[in-house]
Amino acid sequence: MRNTRLYDRHVVRLSSTETGEDVRQFLQGLVTQDTAAAMPLWAGLLSPQGKALFDFLLWADGDDVLIDCEGTQAEALVRRLTIYRLRRKIAIAIDPSIAVFWNANGNSDPRHPAMGERWLGAPADDDVDVSGVYRSHRLALGITEGVAELGSEQTLWLEANAVELNGVSFSKGCYVGQENTARMNWRQKVNRRLVVVPLEQADISRQRCGYPELGLSVELRRVDDMQSLQLPGWQRTAIA
Repeated sequence: MRNTRLYDRHVVRLSSTETGEDVRQFLQGLVTQDTAAAMPLWAGLLSPQGKALFDFLLWADGDDVLIDCEGTQAEALVRRLTIYRLRRKIAIAIDPSIAVFWNANGNSDPRHPAMGERWLGAPADDDVDVSGVYRSHRLALGITEGVAELGSEQTLWLEANAVELNGVSFSKGCYVGQENTARMNWRQKVNRRLVVVPLEQADISRQRCGYPELGLSVELRRVDDMQSLQLPGWQRTAIA
């Protein structure tokens, strides 16, 4: 049986090159999730202002951490993490020997139980590309990801529904962008949110990207302008 693969995802490996280095501890001071927790985890790397630069899933591989990320952003993510590495003895590189796989059955994705089964493994020449099927499934659940939808330094992490989709820890220590993110949560004040709406409800002035083949529009809307939208249950509850 051929594996169903997400060809538009790459895997970045972080590994210690010297005894005593702790990859999880390195990431703990950078990303929005608690890297001491069980993985996989959905997390973001933010700007100092708390806006999304990259979003990804973190996987454990022994003492290494694997980052399941958008393929077109993998090199940029490696460069950004390398800047933060400074003199730490940690190797950061795309690992072509590992691919990301998915099918609609199962519930291993930490964002939502209906997101399906996701796993990492060795790629094969006869893998089936299901990137389009995955995108349709994800957007039907109202879940956004990637630079085209979240933007780069355009969306505050909580505006990307990070609380509802298990993408942030408020009990861990500091990380890049933590101050604004924690303040918004403490005030319980998220004025805008990313939404996925049918094209007939689209507001082009607020659109991040459109998927005419799916009849969907990804937009950043004010919460007080969302009451009439067709939203998934998890998001409707968040704005109630």
